[in-house]
Amino acid sequence: MSADANLKTLRILMIASEADPLVKVGGLGDVAGSLPQALRALPAEKIGGFTLDVRLAIPFHSVIRQKLPSPLPVASFSVPTPAGEIPGQVYLTRIGNTPVYLIEGAPIPPDAPVYNTTNPQQDAEKYLFFSLACLEAMRALNWQPDILHANDWHTALAVYQLHNIRQRDPFFKHTRSLLAIHNLPFLGGSAEKTLPAFGFQPSQDKRLPDWARSFPLPLGLSVADHIVAVSPNYAREILTPAFGCGLQDFLRTRINSISGILNGLDQTLWDPANDTLIDHRFSLATLSDRVQNKLALQEQLELPRDPNIPLLIAIGRMDQQKGMDIAIEGLQMVTDQPWQMVFLGTGDPLLESACRSLQAEFPDRVRAVIRFDLALSHRMYASGDILLMPSRYEPCGLAQMIAMRYGCIPVARDTGGLHDTIQDTRQPNQNTGFLFKDPLPSSFSVALLRALALYHNHSAWNALQIRCMQQDFSWTQSAIAYANIYFKLMEETQ
Repeated sequence: MSADANLKTLRILMIASEADPLVKVGGLGDVAGSLPQALRALPAEKIGGFTLDVRLAIPFHSVIRQKLPSPLPVASFSVPTPAGEIPGQVYLTRIGNTPVYLIEGAPIPPDAPVYNTTNPQQDAEKYLFFSLACLEAMRALNWQPDILHANDWHTALAVYQLHNIRQRDPFFKHTRSLLAIHNLPFLGGSAEKTLPAFGFQPSQDKRLPDWARSFPLPLGLSVADHIVAVSPNYAREILTPAFGCGLQDFLRTRINSISGILNGLDQTLWDPANDTLIDHRFSLATLSDRVQNKLALQEQLELPRDPNIPLLIAIGRMDQQKGMDIAIEGLQMVTDQPWQMVFLGTGDPLLESACRSLQAEFPDRVRAVIRFDLALSHRMYASGDILLMPSRYEPCGLAQMIAMRYGCIPVARDTGGLHDTIQDTRQPNQNTGFLFKDPLPSSFSVALLRALALYHNHSAWNALQIRCMQQDFSWTQSAIAYANIYFKLMEETQ
């Protein structure tokens, strides 16, 4: 065990492409920003008398440079490649009490977006360099991690490289790896042609399909000491043809090394009793005040002010995964019911256009807000009666947890983390939302009609809101689950 045995400290290096509040594009940013702090906050008595020295490494993206113009330089390093060494620099900042290493080098352009959808080759070079740089940076800092905790394809090659060098490199001899799957379909295929430039050869693992042996995520998954999917149900789904992205047979060979751990929610950031971004704060004790937020949002968006009409909301990326097209078509099947609808988000231009078209067709009941607007999202969670989440797949999902904390009831596809976080059974006094099985507008509309019917039963709806707000989605239990895996990996090392 690294560090003084009397201190019983376990060193964890978490690496990710983004981390809130320094940089956030998707749900990974929430996890990488919150989980390290939750791990560091675990009382030693809950994790076998240990303390966890968790540190985070992310690329020094341009958006971070704008926030931190003069970070503290702490080390220099170089990444060896077949064409020569690429120099890099490490800077230090913090998220809460978590040390954060910002990794700089020529392949991480100072003016590029976090994810360059128009130039995938640039992303490939950036994240291959970053994966290798994280290891070399720790060597330069002389900080030996016990656990390397990587996330998705962007850092999977750090796991692969660790496996390749571990037996002959004393510095990393005892380091074990965990690779978290947040979104399996993103395998890093754009990096395939870039691998040789950074010294990587295709995998010889015959369990992998031929086509996957030069993709970063499959390479990392093939050698990771443990794999975590970001919800228990998603851990089961990725073993099936419907969700396995062609890797299901390979993943079944690793089933004993796969766990599902639900992502947590930052319950300090998302707290209706203390949220400074909403018009009227409320809690379980003052739930009746919540309707004032609805009236304020209706006025802001120029919808008819009516406290009794169900207000539906959808917040997030507009793409096929999120099923926004399912919601749009499904809503058109229930126009005989009273409701109002607010969409917030950006993404596929066709889906953005479809939302605008729905507003044009129903100007008195639909609003399409096509932009990223954090403050408005808070107000919508505090105002909406029903959250629509008709995802085709959803590894974990965060919106449904936020919505429930704010007393907004989810209508969602029964998939991934939505299955794990929303209860919809034959025992109404235990339910926390409405689920539907098939990713079809007709199936969605049936679930929505069930919700709309219950909405008009004031006492039953109020009880449903209370159950939702009482759910514990904090990071503590998930952090303990991760810690237990870390300990198990280290026991295997001894």
